[in-house]
Amino acid sequence: MKSALRWISATLVAAGVCASYSGVAWADVKIGMTVSATGPAASLGIPEKNTSALLPKEIAGQKIDYIVLDDATDSTQAVKNARKLTSEDHVDALIGSTVVPNSLAMIDIANETQTPMISMAAAASIVEPMDAKRSWVFKTPQNDILMATAIAQHMSNHGVKTVAFIGFSDAYGESWFKEFGKAADLAKIKVVANERFARNDASVTGQVLKMMSQNPDAVLIAGAGTPAALPEKTLRERGYKGKYYQTHGVANNDFLRVCGKDCEGTYLPAGPLLVADQLPDSNPVKKASLAYKHAYEGANGTGSISTFGGHAWDAGLLLQRAIPIALKKGQPGTPQFREALRAALESTKDLPGSHGIFNMSVNDHAGLDQRARVMVQIVDGKWKLASD
Repeated sequence: MKSALRWISATLVAAGVCASYSGVAWADVKIGMTVSATGPAASLGIPEKNTSALLPKEIAGQKIDYIVLDDATDSTQAVKNARKLTSEDHVDALIGSTVVPNSLAMIDIANETQTPMISMAAAASIVEPMDAKRSWVFKTPQNDILMATAIAQHMSNHGVKTVAFIGFSDAYGESWFKEFGKAADLAKIKVVANERFARNDASVTGQVLKMMSQNPDAVLIAGAGTPAALPEKTLRERGYKGKYYQTHGVANNDFLRVCGKDCEGTYLPAGPLLVADQLPDSNPVKKASLAYKHAYEGANGTGSISTFGGHAWDAGLLLQRAIPIALKKGQPGTPQFREALRAALESTKDLPGSHGIFNMSVNDHAGLDQRARVMVQIVDGKWKLASD
């Protein structure tokens, strides 16, 4: 009897190995997402959540399950979500979170559980410097330095010599001040003020008065979503007449709605997706950007497109490329599959996304270059591709 059982067990194991290489479906691939669908970053997280419904439910003949949780723009909740997704739901990959502090807080869990994580937040510190922990972490938004360099170049081309900076009092603001400082120095632009504000602040009058006392040629507001409108509206109220710059963290229609006429003329760097229809046909990202735009607006209405949803879409594209490769080396739900998925993500080459062309490597888990940015101006309450 025992001999027969051993024979049956060995036969099933052998069959399992053969099945995993012949395309026979085993356990579903599980993808866990935590997004900031409520809280200060809701205008970023909602389109990411909406995009999750557009991601493929089957890849290479394998069923894909998505488990989507809201972290309310709170890093503690993001950690709880990541812990639940990895330890209880046993996901094969994590997507999230929406904002920098949440994403940074999740890195330890990704490393501890050996689960590939694709962040939808911008700071380079999410994937740099590369170490054992960050070997499990990837990101889809453009690094801050890529966008900061575009701003500094634009400022220099338009005669800006001095700039005042105001950013979030968290990792997003700190990262932007650090990276823009480097870009400004290279462009010979002097940063004359460095102020901070919280995402849920109701007033920034004190910070604005300090900035204006330096009489800067321009101001850079390093915020994300609708909270970034507050400093600009306050500067307008106080009569500041210089040039206004925002980061790609405001590239959604909710920001335009909240900021209104106070943001007219503002410049910002953005992913090509924001102005996909205005890109020349020669732009290598245009086709992929329009594919996402049509899919999202088909499900959510004309004009509903958001660059932040594009970061979730691009995470999905990365997984669509990586999952078939990983399935050849392990079954979903196993450490072998997660490691194979991590390695496949790291080997991504020439993948067109909605925001750029991804080329990952052992030392680069962001993988985007200058093709992932354009300069945009707010004109008549709309996004317009800047000619320069």
